[in-house]
Amino acid sequence: MSYTAMIQKTIEYIETSLHEELPLERIAQFIGFSKYHYHRIFQKEVGVTLSEYIRYRRIANAANLLLYTDKKIIDIAVHYRFETQESFTRAFKKYYHLPPGQYRAIIGSLTRQKEETKMKQEEAIKGWFLSGSHPFNYSMELDRKTFHKGKASGLLKSVTVEGVDEFATMMQQFKADKHLGKRIKLSGFLKTAGVSGFSGFWMRIDNNLGDIVQFDNMSNRPVTGDSEWNHYAIVLDVPDNSAVVSFGVILSGCGRVWVDELRFEEVDGSIAVTNLNYTQDLLDEPVNLSFEE
Repeated sequence: MSYTAMIQKTIEYIETSLHEELPLERIAQFIGFSKYHYHRIFQKEVGVTLSEYIRYRRIANAANLLLYTDKKIIDIAVHYRFETQESFTRAFKKYYHLPPGQYRAIIGSLTRQKEETKMKQEEAIKGWFLSGSHPFNYSMELDRKTFHKGKASGLLKSVTVEGVDEFATMMQQFKADKHLGKRIKLSGFLKTAGVSGFSGFWMRIDNNLGDIVQFDNMSNRPVTGDSEWNHYAIVLDVPDNSAVVSFGVILSGCGRVWVDELRFEEVDGSIAVTNLNYTQDLLDEPVNLSFEE
């Protein structure tokens, strides 16, 4: 059974309520599950417990406020439901290895220097490269102001795009050897702004001859327009003759899409594949060749 829609619905709810009390019972009731069942499903799908997810999202938002606002630390702590500044400091140090005050002073100074001296060309992202139909009309960079967790996210954005028929992808490739005969799941978080075409994750499995044997680009469940951070996944089989796994995030038309916390894992047969099977649209023979029908 797929719980994707349920997870996305609750994450959307959580993201708009991080400044409120969010007990497990309240969220489980919102989605109509028992708290024990929901807790198990959330951890399996997202990779962390619900409480851990809420904690690090609050901390990530707090880190952004520390760097880009003048709000007092205690006010930030209270806004994100920490009872004391001390408890906020302990939680913050777990993720950023600095107390909030030092983080604001040290990292804030470094951030300003980066912004002041940033070169015109795109900031390289280790392991990633830009491709697509019109990659020269797009750019990719690290975004240290907008992120889901940690200190930065990947950003793919349009620059000189003229239409929705243009697209680019920020992508990687790796050998399929370690996953032959297995089912793999790519999951992570996306956020969009002003996407006029569509955006989403994509993954492709190619065999030794270079043929595509499995593929999904979320075209049947696209992320468009403006959307807050949410969780998305692709599941594909890796046949024994597979050679290369390619994956990334795609953006068609204008807009921006942020990506963070990507994760690969092998899953069992109980998790359905999302492969887009185009063969089902093929006809047995040609029709209407005289254009009279």
